[in-house]
Amino acid sequence: MKLAIISHTEHYKTSDGTIVGWSPTVHEIKHLLEVFDEIYHVGMLCEGGPPASTMAYADDRITFVPLKPSGGRTILSKFHIILQAPQVLRTVSNTLKQVDCFQLRTPTGIGVYLIPYLSLFSRKKGWYKYAGNWNQQHPPLGYRLQRFMLKQQQRQVTINGQWADQPKHCITFENPCLTLADLELGKKVMQSKTVEGPLRFCFVGRLERAKGVEVIIRAFGMLTAIEKQRVDEVHFVGDGQDAEHFKTLASGIAHVTFVFHGFLSRAAVFKIYEDSHIFMLPSMASEGFPKVIAEAMNFGCVPLVSDVSAISQYINADNGYVLNDVTVAKLTRELKNIINLQNEDYKRLIANNTGFIYQFSFKHYNARIKTLLNIR
Repeated sequence: MKLAIISHTEHYKTSDGTIVGWSPTVHEIKHLLEVFDEIYHVGMLCEGGPPASTMAYADDRITFVPLKPSGGRTILSKFHIILQAPQVLRTVSNTLKQVDCFQLRTPTGIGVYLIPYLSLFSRKKGWYKYAGNWNQQHPPLGYRLQRFMLKQQQRQVTINGQWADQPKHCITFENPCLTLADLELGKKVMQSKTVEGPLRFCFVGRLERAKGVEVIIRAFGMLTAIEKQRVDEVHFVGDGQDAEHFKTLASGIAHVTFVFHGFLSRAAVFKIYEDSHIFMLPSMASEGFPKVIAEAMNFGCVPLVSDVSAISQYINADNGYVLNDVTVAKLTRELKNIINLQNEDYKRLIANNTGFIYQFSFKHYNARIKTLLNIR
């Protein structure tokens, strides 16, 4: 069976002509080859050099189908989405002729017209993946429109979290990010981890205020000199327009070592998790359930996160720390609690993680995709 995936995932061409894409998506697609014989990925081909967070498909059963980049926050960029629509529709139509089923990854700018197009004019088997916050109260207009259309059509939609008003064809689905080998390695890492010495903290994601980066830095600055002695290092993995501002802000915090890595490969990010004790994502942005939380927990990182979308459906006082409101004062209070964390309590927290981590494995995800599409 052949699958077409349609997304806004950014791809780049390396100096030797190799196509690379955002690592988490590429990794997920490569594992879908356990379900499908061939995969066509319709995505955005961007100019410039690829960041370290990209990787090649390295499998000739996956064909990348390029689209010109479109979308953005300005009115002009949104108008450009409409101008690109005829070419996008032609590309999608031609790709669908070569496959048996499709997956459209939403929300995305092109989803505004692709959802009705696929719903009304394609008889192919398929499903929609909504990766954002399904329960967002005041989403942007484009997101709100796409969510409305997904609720009205007949194909199945995979979403983050479980909600009271969830239509029957909208199915709770965890986003995969871990191999069985990752799970086994995680078990070994957790067995040897302790918090008897200084603590190492990490953040992985876009470096922006909405993700809580500034709140993190300022909260560490509020700790006492004695409390700071318990902090080994604070690692930031990722990049963003405000990265230099955050570096400058961090440089003014005495007696705390902040390390800014920029983008890293999947293997390098996993090594950060292995060496860290606490994973921080006090996000104020609209999240679904970020894969990085499950990845970090698999390697014994206790999550310190915010109560956004489906996050608190998985994280609670039994396995982590959840902020109901993201402020410097509240994050500082939780950091003080963590600094006083005893080893037996740490071991209890990470032991309570193992019960649901398998749900974020590729093996579990692929089995559910087979059920979703009635594939034997």
